Amino acid sequence: MKKKKKKSKVEEPEEVLPEVQGEEEEEEDEEGLTPEERRILERKIKKERKKEEKQQMKEAGVSAQETEPVKPSGSEMAQDYLTCWSKNRKDWRFQKTRQTWLLQHMFDSDKLPDEFFAVMLEYLDGLKGGARETTVKAAESVIRDCEDSEDSAAAVKAGRAREVIQLLSS
Repeated sequence: MKKKKKKSKVEEPEEVLPEVQGEEEEEEDEEGLTPEERRILERKIKKERKKEEKQQMKEAGVSAQETEPVKPSGSEMAQDYLTCWSKNRKDWRFQKTRQTWLLQHMFDSDKLPDEFFAVMLEYLDGLKGGARETTVKAAESVIRDCEDSEDSAAAVKAGRAREVIQLLSS
């Protein structure tokens, strides 16, 4: 035997302002929602409000210029990481992405200036395991690549690579 579902009649108010109607729906909906559902609903409402504001600004003739916040470059973040490591070890935390960036770009004097390269050498002194071996191999590769070049940048790279090999081979 199948049970029949009762249909309930929902009476809608005759005329409700759009703003008030949206708020009433929010209050009714939020009563029986889980925290996850409530969060999703809040996001939707926020998105709708933002869209409405943008539309109003467009109608008013004001252009909404969205400027993205300027993110620091990889070089700047790596320099900050090294500075924190050298001057404030208590607050310093290991960051795999920063170390990887530093190991890949340490031979380039444009990306890692000389004053930070000295700190980088101190940092490399504590390097252990596979990273140490890989860094030595990378330095040897840089020296081989720069042997034939007469470029001054290549000479700087080769000099840095020799310093790294000397430090890590001992």
